[in-house]
This record gives sequence, C-alpha cells and structure tokens, in this order.
Amino acid sequence: MLTLNSPAFAANQEIPRQFSREGGNMSPPIEWRGEPRGTRSYALVVEDPDAPSGMFRHWAAYDIPADMHRLSEGAGSREEGAALQMAVNDFGNARYDGPQPPAGHGTHHYHFRLFALDVPTLDMPSNCAVEDVIEAAEDHAIAEADYVGTFERFS
Repeated sequence: MLTLNSPAFAANQEIPRQFSREGGNMSPPIEWRGEPRGTRSYALVVEDPDAPSGMFRHWAAYDIPADMHRLSEGAGSREEGAALQMAVNDFGNARYDGPQPPAGHGTHHYHFRLFALDVPTLDMPSNCAVEDVIEAAEDHAIAEADYVGTFERFS
C-alpha cells in the first residue's frame, strides 16, 4: 500500500511556519513507500480545500522518477535548483508556495497527494496548471496516498 509522510510534521498536525509563505516558503521533506508494481513515475500535488474561494492549489511536481522515494526540504523551490517538473500554482508560480490562509479564517487542511503512475512522464506542456497535472495524474494513477497538515493564521 502506498503511504506518504513528512518527517517535518505529523499527520493532521500543524505545518511548521518555515514551510509557510510567511516563513521560509520552503517545501517540506516528503517521503513515501509501498508503491505498487508497475509504477513508472510519480506526481505530487498540494491542495487546500478550505480556501474561501474553494480549492486552492499550492504545488504540483510531476514526472518524478519511479526510483525516487523522497523529496528533500526545499525541493519545490526553483531557487534551490530543483530538477523537478513543476506546474503553475494558484499563486501564479511554477514552484511550491506554502500555506497562507486569510487571518482569522480558522484552520486550513493542506492535502499532500501522491499519485503512483503507470507512465514514465505525463507529457505536460510547460506552464501547465496544477489542475491539469491532477487531471492527467488521475487518468494514469495506479495508487494514491494522501497526507494532511494544518495551518492557521491569527493576524
């Protein structure tokens, strides 16, 4: 069974500030195991279903090689020189952008979704949107894992 976790925060617990847009805006370390036979690549997306305007997409990395089982801290930052294919998020950036819910809006739940795919690449156009990656990944997913972190801004 495909499982996903982060050594930076426990499931359903608060995402540390350094991984938010108000902190260092670095992507947290992510690890996975238990991929099914036939996995040829992975796609990882981060979504916030609690955003006032509906689903807000913070990150998509795709065409992750099948032999990889972790992304190190900061892998989603272009400044860190990551060699990942990344889609344009709802902030308009082709990188990871961490939590930044409206102050006083309550706790938001950030879903890190990992798809094990039956193709080596998703063959996405450059500057594709996170939503496009999700649609393509769902068409080729042979397994999916979800890991949730929370974040809240008070002021």
